[in-house]
Amino acid sequence: MKRVLKVLVKVFLIILLPVFTIILVRAFDARRMPALGVWHRASLDAEFKAGDYHENFTFQDYLRIEERLFKELGEEVYQKVEQTGALKFNRYSFRSPSNPQSFSRNWNRSYEFIPSKIRGGALFLHGLTDSPYSLRGVAEIFKQQGFYVLGLRIPGHGTIPAALTSVTWADWLAATKVGAAHVRKQIDKHSPFYVVGYSNGGALAVKYTLDAAQNSNLPMPQRLVLFSPAIGVSRLGAVADWHKILSFIPYFEKFKWTSIQPEYDPFKYNSFSKNAGDQIYHLTRKVQRQIDEVKRAGQIYKLPPILTFQSLVDSTVLIPAIIEKLHNKIENPNSELVIFDVNRHAPLKDFLASDHSKLLMQLEKRTDLPYKITVVTNASPDSLAIIAKTKMPRSKMFNNASLDLNWPRGLYSLSHVAIPVAPEDPVYGSGKQEGPISGLRLGSIEPRGERNILRVSVSQLMRLRYNPFFDYVKQRLTGVLSAETD
Repeated sequence: MKRVLKVLVKVFLIILLPVFTIILVRAFDARRMPALGVWHRASLDAEFKAGDYHENFTFQDYLRIEERLFKELGEEVYQKVEQTGALKFNRYSFRSPSNPQSFSRNWNRSYEFIPSKIRGGALFLHGLTDSPYSLRGVAEIFKQQGFYVLGLRIPGHGTIPAALTSVTWADWLAATKVGAAHVRKQIDKHSPFYVVGYSNGGALAVKYTLDAAQNSNLPMPQRLVLFSPAIGVSRLGAVADWHKILSFIPYFEKFKWTSIQPEYDPFKYNSFSKNAGDQIYHLTRKVQRQIDEVKRAGQIYKLPPILTFQSLVDSTVLIPAIIEKLHNKIENPNSELVIFDVNRHAPLKDFLASDHSKLLMQLEKRTDLPYKITVVTNASPDSLAIIAKTKMPRSKMFNNASLDLNWPRGLYSLSHVAIPVAPEDPVYGSGKQEGPISGLRLGSIEPRGERNILRVSVSQLMRLRYNPFFDYVKQRLTGVLSAETD
């Protein structure tokens, strides 16, 4: 017994003690982060949980919970926020132009688009820290093509950043099942049913579809449309929940957060909790394992074709995972991966850390890809004109098509958050749109001044928030939707 005790002590001293020391040092370091606000500390009890879900649970039940949730949000957050000039652009200040309630509609909440004649249905799943607003532009395209659209607010979103400190991916998936069942009931049994997912919503779309392949009681979509899907994320998510060792202590409460930022965006959290990173990591790992499971069971043929739009450079998701862990394993010849290349003629190209050509070269060489590949890129290295290079499944050659589009001045690439957003978007667009708008035009902010002065990182403000080639996305979606509803 004494020997066993000695061994355990040695293990603790050699392995656990250094690990705990590192955690303790980082916990103290976290205390230097900006002060927490009400929106970082409040607890909203009315949120939907996976435990609320059952087979007879309806979308109307979900909306009733959402109604109680936003009432609680007003009581526990908005009414407790001091109304001062210092909070002019804080979304939780009643008088702030960034208050989502100042818009004609609070797009943080679930919404429905109902066309005069319903030809199909689509469930829209937004990304992590986002809200249903992020896919609003794409939803409009579906509505114009006669699709009933449900823009679902995923649990933990649209309210306060603190909501993501306790949410689980099981909560997200349960809500997805509620939304899918509702959309399917709104359309004719012969009408097409789509699931559209952005970032974390892309992972949820794939997870739901895999579940539907294994459970016939879940309605199977006829197609998935994915924008910057989170099929793989950084392995740092595997240790994201280690903060729980200390963060329950009020002295170390900031240790729950990866970043604490001003909340000036009306439809997206700027602060990011470690639990959010932990949940998306485990969701993506589950998706990868389940794809293999479904493939081994010989059921991969049940999965519908997938149309994916992805930027070649993405600081949020792992692009090789989209290729190797999703499209290559689904092996659907009706699927397509659309990649938006970096600007090969950008004046700033000499400042880029890499030319990001390795992945494209690998895709060009491969002749075994079982799906279509399209690369949206410069017509030539000395041109800003854009073409679409398309290679059919298991083909060697790319065919080029002019798009009558050009790279805008000053842009060197797209970004993770830009793909589903139109330049005309009143919040995240280029700022060239006309007419009154509440809040900041976040897509057109160009800060200039001394370094290390701003409370928000310059990289966050500089990140492109809209897709200058959104017309191409619209063209592709319109073609697919019209073909399947004629």
